[in-house]
Amino acid sequence: MTAALLTEAAPAKINLYLHVTGRRPDGYHLLDSLVVFAQAGDVLRYEPGPEPLHLELKGRFGQVLGHAAAGPDNLVMKAAAALRGLAGPGADVRGGRLVLEKNLPVASGIGGGSADAAAALRLLDRAWRIDAPQAALLAEAEKLGADVPVCLLSQTIRMEGIGETLSPAPALPDCGMVLVNCGQGVSTPDVFRRREGGFVPRADLPESWANAQAMAETLQALENSLEAPARALCPLISTALADIAGQPDCLIARMSGSGATCFGLFPSAEAASQAADRLADAHNAWWVWGGGLFHHP
Repeated sequence: MTAALLTEAAPAKINLYLHVTGRRPDGYHLLDSLVVFAQAGDVLRYEPGPEPLHLELKGRFGQVLGHAAAGPDNLVMKAAAALRGLAGPGADVRGGRLVLEKNLPVASGIGGGSADAAAALRLLDRAWRIDAPQAALLAEAEKLGADVPVCLLSQTIRMEGIGETLSPAPALPDCGMVLVNCGQGVSTPDVFRRREGGFVPRADLPESWANAQAMAETLQALENSLEAPARALCPLISTALADIAGQPDCLIARMSGSGATCFGLFPSAEAASQAADRLADAHNAWWVWGGGLFHHP
């Protein structure tokens, strides 16, 4: 097997806006969001071997999680188990070691765990030569979690429903992005419980934008419906947003998902990288990244 078969990127998922548009009878909230992926992300590696398949966590945030988080309840291992169910008689399903380099903060609103599960589906589908149809992989992804289907595709896309309705997104202009996480986690259920007011309409988006400034102007008229309650639970989110917005060339600063990671849009990856360096110098205990958007091969 080639190295390309045995390694898979798990890029960070960013909600450029996130509208809570309604609520189903079962209590799940309905969303409308434009999702992009950053070049920041975790990395999953598979090393075939005779031993039963197991997971090891490495990297800055893998050490934070600890060994206990690598058990069968980890979404990566659940994804592997789901793939075994799809494997036909010609599949080369083997044991061995999965090594997850956790570069993204945990439970931070940028889809880390979901991206890892999606990476496991893509990686093991290739490595085990299952070659499952995309529709079958998406069906398994949906069972694993609301954000796993969009992370499986890892491309700019519009996400609706509870995450299962995916449709083409406007063409994005060149731009850069800064990601900042203050290190304090916020509970997604707590954020939804603190949300006040009614529901927000589905956004009206153009087919494309001429440049990053035009895209930011559209986004300014939209919102993250979860940002206000998250800021109430974690005041450092407000600090992060103000510091990002204060950077030269920042076009918009907003929180992603249910928090606490915040992002800033910039005209270029270079401008975003320079802003990230300044922010990292000012907050050396925070997780800060700057660069371009991820484009899946």
